[in-house]
Amino acid sequence: MVEKIKVDEIASGSAEPEREDFLSMPRAVVPRSVPEGADLDHPSLYFNRELGWIDFNWRVLGLAQDPRNPLLERVRFLAITASNLDEFTQKRIGGLKRQEAAGVRTLSPDGRTPTEQLRLLSRAMHEMHETMTHLWEGQLKPALHAQVGLDFCDYDNLPQAQRDALHRYFQDRIYPILTPLAVDPGRPFPFISNLSLSLAIVVREEGHESTRFARLKVPSSLNRWLSLEEMTSDDHPCRFVPVEQLIAHYVGELFQGMEVAGVYPFRVTRNADLRRDEEEADDLLAMISEELRRRRFAPVVRLEVAKKMPREIRYFLVRRLDIKREDIYEVDGLMDLSGCFQIADLDLPDYRYKPWKPVVPARLHIETNNDRPQDIFSIIEQDDLLVHHPYDSFAGSVQRLIEQAAHDDRVLAIKQTIYRTSDESPIVKALIEAADNGKQVAVLVEVKARFDEANNIEWGQMMEDAGIHVAYGLVGLKTHAKATLIVRRERDGLRTYCHIGTGNYHPKTAHLYTDLGLLTCNPAIGRDLINLFHYLTGYSPDQTYNKAVVAPRDMRTVFNELIDQEIEHQEIHGDGRIIAKMNALDDTDIIQRLYRASRAGVRIDLIVRGHCRLRPQLSGYSENIRVVSILGRFLEHERIFYFGNHGDPLTFIGSADWRGRNLNERVELVIPVEDPALKIRLYEILRLCLHDNTLAWDLDRLGGYTRRIPAEDEGALNLHKVLMRRAVARSLLPAEAIATSLSPSPT
Repeated sequence: MVEKIKVDEIASGSAEPEREDFLSMPRAVVPRSVPEGADLDHPSLYFNRELGWIDFNWRVLGLAQDPRNPLLERVRFLAITASNLDEFTQKRIGGLKRQEAAGVRTLSPDGRTPTEQLRLLSRAMHEMHETMTHLWEGQLKPALHAQVGLDFCDYDNLPQAQRDALHRYFQDRIYPILTPLAVDPGRPFPFISNLSLSLAIVVREEGHESTRFARLKVPSSLNRWLSLEEMTSDDHPCRFVPVEQLIAHYVGELFQGMEVAGVYPFRVTRNADLRRDEEEADDLLAMISEELRRRRFAPVVRLEVAKKMPREIRYFLVRRLDIKREDIYEVDGLMDLSGCFQIADLDLPDYRYKPWKPVVPARLHIETNNDRPQDIFSIIEQDDLLVHHPYDSFAGSVQRLIEQAAHDDRVLAIKQTIYRTSDESPIVKALIEAADNGKQVAVLVEVKARFDEANNIEWGQMMEDAGIHVAYGLVGLKTHAKATLIVRRERDGLRTYCHIGTGNYHPKTAHLYTDLGLLTCNPAIGRDLINLFHYLTGYSPDQTYNKAVVAPRDMRTVFNELIDQEIEHQEIHGDGRIIAKMNALDDTDIIQRLYRASRAGVRIDLIVRGHCRLRPQLSGYSENIRVVSILGRFLEHERIFYFGNHGDPLTFIGSADWRGRNLNERVELVIPVEDPALKIRLYEILRLCLHDNTLAWDLDRLGGYTRRIPAEDEGALNLHKVLMRRAVARSLLPAEAIATSLSPSPT
């Protein structure tokens, strides 16, 4: 349970759950006991990073199991869990298998070899696989039928008229695009593309006993679920058949003169963690393009098969795909549950979250005497502006700034980093328009953003064709910083306007991810961003920064000093305080400093959505550290760092987690937020996270996560609902009124 607090937005009461399996999820592994007097680098003081990620995905699956969530949202969380597991298998399992094959014996911080980690992960992933399938087949699919009226039909149970209509659909729309690939002495085993759904088909000549194998790929251009309403005269609008079932039923038409002895779905996952040597690359863009080509043919690291697939067919695939038995995953039901996104997107608002439309902050509503929106530059000139997506509108703030800059006669230059963005991106469109309008536009496009490499190469080439100066990242580093710099001519000279954020310039994810952005014309920050872009696009590794904290140059040092400073405050004044919110925590040096701070008595709260290597609540090491994870309708993505500083708090936002890759291998940007009202607002976000009793999960010293539920005498505090209400209030009230309504003195 959580401490009882007074928050005016707390709603009274909460729905009684049907069952409570979702409140405490399985842990991937119980960590080792800590020996007495263990040094801070002892393996027992750390959770395993990869197993911690599995624990995170269990919490996502817990949202799919939670009957308090709308039914279609539960289906969506199931699809997200499946999609997450696909990515993890490609990236992390693939990476560990590469290390194992290379004979790597280096131990992880928790003292495990790649082989030991793979063994533990295989067991945990098999359990998760089975749980996902059981959830869909045993709970969600029946609930969709009982509550919504959705029927997921077996072809064989349909009336003859509907089967005839489906047959015509198969012949007209599917048959022409199918490509059966036989395997025999003259035709080798075909290439199986990554994450594609395939059918293993066993055929024999009529009158013969010997069988042959053929593979048929289910075309990705087809919807996974076929709506009977769209292709038959069915007056029931909610009946669906999986496309692979329809193909399997009529697959015999592709093998005229042969008898189909069996059809079994299967799916392969390939390694996406390929070694690259950037130092030897003459052309970074060409190297990434070659990596994308190689990734298509990378080794298989997982084989999903239908449980009913005969042993001989299964091991035929194992031999041809060169995988181990432990990499086989049996599926007793629907294969590839990421296909449930299509069901989650059905237009059935009664079974989804109440729609939320991000609001435009009040300051950006201010009208001029001509009843026209005030110039955004003059608004930023008055005071710094903090925007919090998806509560605050991305289109009405950050996108508006860039679009207005593209057409402002006084804007001379726009510079921006792009890590990920959306299809038909309005941000890229505005940058191209700015170049067309004669402004100098420079963009750092990170072509090493995992699984977005091809998109980013395409964006970069499109912008180059429009006359934009495009750089494609730095050798050996990913550019993960989120920054825009606008240089504008004004009466007193040139002035810089900046946006520094915690998330990507991606209008679609700005509706789903929680991210912060600071809009400022602070000259010191502007000068820092000028220097940062000189570093990113030119040769300037020794740039200096006044306020900005940049990785890998000095971010680790700055965070270490801030933690050490809280230890000093604790020793002298007894008021050491640290609160940090991030996506994941795995850097061992930072963790050891946090252990030292806890030993000194510093109170530390960590809000970590994903995996966390730090073990909280360990006697003698981390008694003063609490770790909480927040999961709900929005993906928690902002990074906030709060240091008590003996009553004069230091607060930062930016792009970096406390992870080794962020501090050592990426260009990251964190800045201080110095406006008193904005500092209080950031603290309020942290405070609400810590007191949430609906979306929060507490991490214990053994690695278990337990979901909070309101006590009988307290109301439900749902972080996302509170922040939505506050955003609406902020859009209606003057900024000063909002500031004074917040806690005046963080403690």
